[in-house]
Amino acid sequence: MPGRLQDKAALITGAGSGIGLESSILFAQEGANVLLVDVNLPAAEKVQKLIADRFPNVKSAAFKADVGKEEDVKAAVDKAVELFGRLDVMFNNAGIMHPADDNALNTEEKIWDLTHTINVKGVWWGCKYAILAMRNNPVDEAKGLHTGGSIINTASFVAIMGAATPQLAYTASKGAVLAMTRELAMVHAREGIRFNSICPGPLKTQKRDRRLVHLPMGRFGEAVEVAKGALFLASDDSSYMTGTDFKVDGGLTSAYVTPIGEPALPPPSSLV
Repeated sequence: MPGRLQDKAALITGAGSGIGLESSILFAQEGANVLLVDVNLPAAEKVQKLIADRFPNVKSAAFKADVGKEEDVKAAVDKAVELFGRLDVMFNNAGIMHPADDNALNTEEKIWDLTHTINVKGVWWGCKYAILAMRNNPVDEAKGLHTGGSIINTASFVAIMGAATPQLAYTASKGAVLAMTRELAMVHAREGIRFNSICPGPLKTQKRDRRLVHLPMGRFGEAVEVAKGALFLASDDSSYMTGTDFKVDGGLTSAYVTPIGEPALPPPSSLV
């Protein structure tokens, strides 16, 4: 049975770890040819080897790029088209949260600028060059329509709700991603190019986190759960969705008072 992304060409940034890593594996498992883009090339190469071993029928490659540099983003998109002949899915996932990011009084301008260069300009450039590539995709002769593509941008739950743990540059950058995604969705809707943002909630870390008490499901999310959301947005299952803020947050952004008790469901295992 064909996978949900059978023979589609995908590019994922930040593919060497976390959500990008799990998405790369899941997309390949569902039949996509995948270009794994990361500023840390050895990390991306490690994931690419895993994909090559598990899924020999799909094409995959690792590519080094810093999404904070426009020429790197263009080169990555060009490489995907060179390898796969087209681009169907662009997952602008790479981003940073700088440890020196703080509130309006303490965040330095250089931290603000660095965060917005990577988290906002990087997404803008990813969208820009993906649009140009997707415009060259062939027409679906059966439907008489341009095949377009799906562009997914990683935002965050903090773009929707405020927090008393300040990370102002990061929060503002993710709010920009939401607004940019909505506008691009409207501008390019008639071209068959869909834009959706994915908003992860807090993910599992090694340390105990005081935010756990606020999570309705009683546990942190796993990167693989966000990857499954990205798969849905990448696939034709979401063909009538564009301009959506797709929340994968365990109910956090809908919560006022959280329930008492044990977690309702155990977390899924990673694909790694």
